[in-house]
Amino acid sequence: MPLAILGFMSSRIVHADHWIGDAGFIVPDLGGDWRQPVHLAPLAPWQAWLLVSALVTSGVAFALGAFTRAAGVVFAITLAYVALADRLAAFTVSKLAPVLVLALVATPCAARTSVDAWWAARRGRAAGAPTHVSWGNVRFFQALLVVFYLGAGVCKLRGDWLDRYAVLWTHLHDSYQTPVTVLVANLAPTWSWGGLQVATLIFETAAPLLLAAPWTRGPALAYGLAMHAMIGLMFGPVVWFSLLMMIWLAASFAPARWLEVALRWPAGAALTRER
Repeated sequence: MPLAILGFMSSRIVHADHWIGDAGFIVPDLGGDWRQPVHLAPLAPWQAWLLVSALVTSGVAFALGAFTRAAGVVFAITLAYVALADRLAAFTVSKLAPVLVLALVATPCAARTSVDAWWAARRGRAAGAPTHVSWGNVRFFQALLVVFYLGAGVCKLRGDWLDRYAVLWTHLHDSYQTPVTVLVANLAPTWSWGGLQVATLIFETAAPLLLAAPWTRGPALAYGLAMHAMIGLMFGPVVWFSLLMMIWLAASFAPARWLEVALRWPAGAALTRER
């Protein structure tokens, strides 16, 4: 998750002085308008670069499991700041990232395979490191994900996804096109996009039920992963969002046996033997 978030932020980070600094366009203070929950004055260029340096450093450290708790808190705070500082550049990833990172900080992440764990082992303090998380750690990510899908489905229902059968088809002609978009749009029949539109509506609005029931969880997981994979391949700038959602979906609802296989190679071999 941290790496997917950093990947999304990378296109903004390279223009830090224009993004959250005063070198570029500045959104004025709208005086309490609901579309601007808080107005943060733009930073001086050197301050903007310092802040994004802290964002990147803490994000990489959190991904590696180095000073995990402190790095995660700093990462979440800097992510929240940049999401509020430039509302025009805020996307779904910008708004989800601080919450997801703080939720990860509350778990025993990095306890087994990380820089912190390696350092603890060198000091002889690795004994007793947890192999599992408690139910609350998992349920939070699961509940947030299904509510996210349900909200997306309700927004589509209140929009024109029921009135216009070709909404998804029109998305293929936007500025986010990739070579995959052009290829699939030319090969797939036009009517198939209407079918995918209906399938996506069903998946999102019924996600709490589809992902909760054991007999529908597998197909729903497969559809969700395939949907996000296609979004990432066909809508270029959204690739980081798709990657984040696939990680989140798989980590929340994938069968435990998938994790067992992943733990066998390479870093989890010792843990698998221990268990």
